[in-house]
Amino acid sequence: MRTPEIFDPIRPFEPEELPAVYDRLLADEGFKAVLAYLYPQVPTEAIAAKMRQCATNLDFQKAFCYGFLENLLSKASKGCDMDVSAIDVSRRYTFVSNHRDIVLDSALLDKLLIDCDFTTTCEIAIGDNLLSLPWVRDLVRVNKSFIVERSLPPRQMLLASKRLSEYMHYAIAEKQENIWIAQREGRAKDSDDRTQPAILKMMAMGGEGSPVDRLRQLHIVPLSISYEFDPCDYLKAKELQQRRDTEHFQKAPGDDVLSMRTGIMGYKGRIHYHCASCIDGFLDTLADVPKGELFDVVARHIDREIHRHYRLYPSNYVALDLLEGTCHSGEYTEEDKVFFLRYLEGQLAKIDLEHPDREFLRERMLTMYANPAKNLLSAQ
Repeated sequence: MRTPEIFDPIRPFEPEELPAVYDRLLADEGFKAVLAYLYPQVPTEAIAAKMRQCATNLDFQKAFCYGFLENLLSKASKGCDMDVSAIDVSRRYTFVSNHRDIVLDSALLDKLLIDCDFTTTCEIAIGDNLLSLPWVRDLVRVNKSFIVERSLPPRQMLLASKRLSEYMHYAIAEKQENIWIAQREGRAKDSDDRTQPAILKMMAMGGEGSPVDRLRQLHIVPLSISYEFDPCDYLKAKELQQRRDTEHFQKAPGDDVLSMRTGIMGYKGRIHYHCASCIDGFLDTLADVPKGELFDVVARHIDREIHRHYRLYPSNYVALDLLEGTCHSGEYTEEDKVFFLRYLEGQLAKIDLEHPDREFLRERMLTMYANPAKNLLSAQ
């Protein structure tokens, strides 16, 4: 089945396009440098031969991404699992999740879908701001990503949003693919995860019928992602001080690359993914909701579902108690508290600012770990 040409600039590559893309990647010095870093003992020719055996995007994910993630998790985590008991693994869904890590949120979901007996992975919404290098743009489209165009004039943005939405509907209904999209643009630096109604409005631009019908056609599943430790916590705290202190602050060109590398390679402790029930049934109850309130109502429902399915760790409870003077000491030991405080000090020491506001940075990092606990307790 050939995807309509209107989606060509944003869709993942089709299987028949892959051989030419592999050739392009293997000729790129930047891509070859990454291969040398990831596979220092493996000749490029062997990797090339293995790539060319991958006839589909899913073949590529299974041949390269799955094993890489298994190896990574063995070194940088205490394990990663997903609860899919609320959904049917034979169906296709749009997973809307909180957003912690630029790369791993969706990459780990792909691995976990395979582990949970889905017959396919998911197509991944990725912002074009992360795709400045041509080989990176090629690679993510091999890896089943579709592109969210962001820096456009208003009229072009409207057209791009409509095309994006129509592609998502096409991927679910015609390609029989799952989709992953973050609940907001960019990561929540303070881990206070809230769905942007604008994301839902975009999703309802495609499809047919009323806005509720269009959302229902995407079979949205709220997905909670819980990391025990966030390797990028100190980078997020640093950026928060920079935004506080510098009017019109703009990230440096290499900041996103540093965040991606740190998030991938850094220690994450335990990781848990939890699928809430598909919201189709909830949408059926919204017939009387005014159109102007609809997307806010749906966003709040997704938030509640994400919040109540977090998995909390001692780090979350310790941070909440330190920040707010509460007492959840039944949820952690003294050893847990000492370990977290040492971890916190170690991360704070990595922040390279000319004038670090230590009190502010510490409070921001505690808030990152406390907010999941606050939101889960509120949702319950």
